[in-house]
Amino acid sequence: MTAALLHAALDAAARGWPVIPLRPRSKVPALHGERRCPGTGDCADGHRTFEQRATIDPARIERCWAAGPFNVGIATGPAGLLVVDLDTLKPKDEEGTPDGAVNFQALCERAGQAVPATRRIRTPSGGEHLYFTAPFGARFTNTTGTLTPKVDTRAWGGQVVAPGSMTPQGPYTVLDDEPLANLPGWLQKALTAPQGRAAAPILPMPTRDTDRYAAAVLRREVAAVATTGEGGRQAELLRAVRAVGRFVAWGDLDRATVEAAFTCGGESAGLSPAECRNTIRKALDYSIRTAWPRRTA
Repeated sequence: MTAALLHAALDAAARGWPVIPLRPRSKVPALHGERRCPGTGDCADGHRTFEQRATIDPARIERCWAAGPFNVGIATGPAGLLVVDLDTLKPKDEEGTPDGAVNFQALCERAGQAVPATRRIRTPSGGEHLYFTAPFGARFTNTTGTLTPKVDTRAWGGQVVAPGSMTPQGPYTVLDDEPLANLPGWLQKALTAPQGRAAAPILPMPTRDTDRYAAAVLRREVAAVATTGEGGRQAELLRAVRAVGRFVAWGDLDRATVEAAFTCGGESAGLSPAECRNTIRKALDYSIRTAWPRRTA
């Protein structure tokens, strides 16, 4: 298995696509993050991100994959790629909901175009990755459901799992080894179209001192999220929601109001509705579960 994964990493590197090791049988990078950076090796002069550490050096790849059966991640931004991820349905999706492939085909038809012929990878869940060459000098970022539901994209700030990698659900395999197509102009336009800013929710008028304080904290934290730049938006949303969650646990703020306010802030910062929804839900659930009694606050 290690030899096969090494071959997969070298194959990607030979195409000019920098690779990183992923945890065995996983999609999670095996590299340390900034908070756990030891400040040694590649990071001796400061933390280097996974995109900076991704490599096409065969000798370095061989040393890395000799250490274990790491899956292979392709750093899409440095590789000059934009990958369209067509997701499958989840058990919680309503019956009859179209999957990513159907939605993407409909998107193409609305643009008056056929589904582009390009390199296609099958994911273990039955989804597909469509590889495109990004325009020179363009710097696309990741999207989640921005184009259409169940269709995500990976570019700068993201990575995709290379074929040959294995998960408990199965392998990543090549469906179509067509030469890479350039990112179609209509798709580039769709990805760069400005997204409407979310309308600010109307907060109820506080009637108690504790309510007024909670509302002020909510406004402050939502504003902090809305003005956060790319690269730290999701982490800031998580922190801010946790800071406000105790007021929901104490009954000073209504959960639906908090969710609406932070969705507004997150979308204003550039996060997708799905990213906002998932982060807010998890953060509120954690805060409500772990909130201390008010008398000890």
